[in-house]
Amino acid sequence: MSVTTTNATIDSIETLAPDVLRIFLRLEGKGVAHAPGQYLEISIEVDGAPKWVPFSIANAYRGDGLIELHILRVEESKSNTALRKVLEVGKTLDIRLPKGDTVFRLGDSAPLLLVGAGTGFAQMKAITEAVLAHDPDHHIDLWWAARSSRDLYMDHLPREWAQRYPNLHYHPVVEEHQPGADEQDELEFLVERIDQALANTLTATQHYSVYISGSPGMVYAVVDALEAIEPLTERVFSDVFSYAPRPAAEDSTR
Repeated sequence: MSVTTTNATIDSIETLAPDVLRIFLRLEGKGVAHAPGQYLEISIEVDGAPKWVPFSIANAYRGDGLIELHILRVEESKSNTALRKVLEVGKTLDIRLPKGDTVFRLGDSAPLLLVGAGTGFAQMKAITEAVLAHDPDHHIDLWWAARSSRDLYMDHLPREWAQRYPNLHYHPVVEEHQPGADEQDELEFLVERIDQALANTLTATQHYSVYISGSPGMVYAVVDALEAIEPLTERVFSDVFSYAPRPAAEDSTR
């Protein structure tokens, strides 16, 4: 798909968690087609100069002109701070899309292992929506990692998927969980780092197509954990491999 530069209007803004916003952008007509897993870039003025800032597209393309984004508050980021200052319903933003090669191809019938951390769930949500619309019986293992259960800001959605689709298995993982500390106490979580949880749970990896979304440190920790279980195939995808590649001597999988 060729990249299109266009503008989009902020259709709605919703607070999903104290530091996470869900933004719906509206494009004219059917919008711009994108593959599940791709991202867009928003032009933001930072220190007086325009800068293109990437955000994963959180919904599968439906042809209705709407694009969903999950935006994390990052206080130390100048571009993030500049964006939040202009977020207002009705505001017009310059965007370009689609971007990224980490995409699910609908002809891939292999079981899916989707691993997202924090707002990395946005990319996994788009892939999941596209897969379920195309093949509701597709096997999906969806892992979502966060520091605490409160950071799993749409936890109800993958739980609903798991109830509705027998072949979708949802694994929420948190590093910290104190019973009695929040309203989700009755729900089940694995309390581990995501790489440790995968290492302690999975016994095979080669049959999967694997998609990973998170910080470079998280992504490579997951890659190492999966590689230790079973040598990985080429069906392992992450945007991190493009923008933060490991030095060749350290990279045993790409």
